[in-house]
Amino acid sequence: MNYRHHFHAGNFSDVMKHVLLLQLFGALQKKEKGLLYLDTHAGRGSYDLSAAARGDTRTRMAEWPDGIGRLWSKAGLSAGLREYVELVRQFDHDRGNRDLVPCFYPGSPWLARFRARSQDRLSLCEKHPEEYGALTEEFRYSPRTTVQLMDGYIALRAALPPIERRALVLIDPAYELQNEFQLTLDGLREGLARLPSACFAIWYPLTERARVEQFFAELSRLGPPATLALELTIAGERAGLKMSGCGLVVINPPWHFDSIAGPLLNELADVLAQDSGGGGVVRWIVTEK
Repeated sequence: MNYRHHFHAGNFSDVMKHVLLLQLFGALQKKEKGLLYLDTHAGRGSYDLSAAARGDTRTRMAEWPDGIGRLWSKAGLSAGLREYVELVRQFDHDRGNRDLVPCFYPGSPWLARFRARSQDRLSLCEKHPEEYGALTEEFRYSPRTTVQLMDGYIALRAALPPIERRALVLIDPAYELQNEFQLTLDGLREGLARLPSACFAIWYPLTERARVEQFFAELSRLGPPATLALELTIAGERAGLKMSGCGLVVINPPWHFDSIAGPLLNELADVLAQDSGGGGVVRWIVTEK
């Protein structure tokens, strides 16, 4: 595995993804009935930001200062961003950090654990043994949480449909593989066949617009329910950043989720901008019926 998320933990894409994940939880939990949270690429669960600048062979620029670092002590944030920052602060404090800057950052499994009610369950999947071992230690004593050494795409067949008949599924691969979009499409085809009413959230990088548009077109051909694309860019194309933005596709978004996400994306675009030309975009791939 070439990808090591601790180099990127807490960066702008993590901020965007985790802010929206918390909002999805909040919207889905307006119903009392429990749900399954399935994380197909869970990673190691938590990240030491002090290690972010230590590459395998050389020192590298940490990315978190332009992500969670920008929000850490910022006043006047909206309620949605404040909730996210407060949870990250709580996690950082519980891990023993007393400095004025963050040190320990929670991955999506911990944010889901914070948000889960007693009637909700977590299923966390990770196929890389080293990451799986760390994830297992993180959640060894966590109630109603299972950690599995499993390919996340296989988990879409194994875990769905759950006994709750409700699910929030996060698909968040590293996009190391050239065919990652196709693997995601194949997994979604299986997942939608097993639980058409599940809420699927798929993170993707904005590095090649053509590939993303092709992904949208092929996703539409699957005939999914209402599908929303939410994108954040922190700079325009002329900035020359390797990755200037990211997105989250949400299949079966909660009612009016576009009106919740839009203002948050715009706020994040202002706070996290690294150059001119960025912004937030809300786009329906398949419109609500």
